[in-house]
Amino acid sequence: MILELADIRIKPGTQAEFDAAILRGLETVIAAAKGCRGFKVNRGIESPERYLLTIFWETLENHTVDFRQSPAFVQWRAIVGPYFAVPPVVEHFTLLGKSD
Repeated sequence: MILELADIRIKPGTQAEFDAAILRGLETVIAAAKGCRGFKVNRGIESPERYLLTIFWETLENHTVDFRQSPAFVQWRAIVGPYFAVPPVVEHFTLLGKSD
């Protein structure tokens, strides 16, 4: 399992619209992507224009190839991209340990 972490900064004053857009994009586009095993999105408290999006992929290639090189990525960016203040910072992680 691969964890994608996207640090998203949106334009000030667009939180309500972005909240609706990102949830719509996650539920309609990301959830249907090959290898997607789930997602979680958190909004900052001290920085309400900051969001942390985590998506769980079966493989790194499910994100970097299957999704990023598909029409679904274009659809996803059309939904959420207009709200970005700067391009998101995206990194991938593997699990080292966890608690139940």
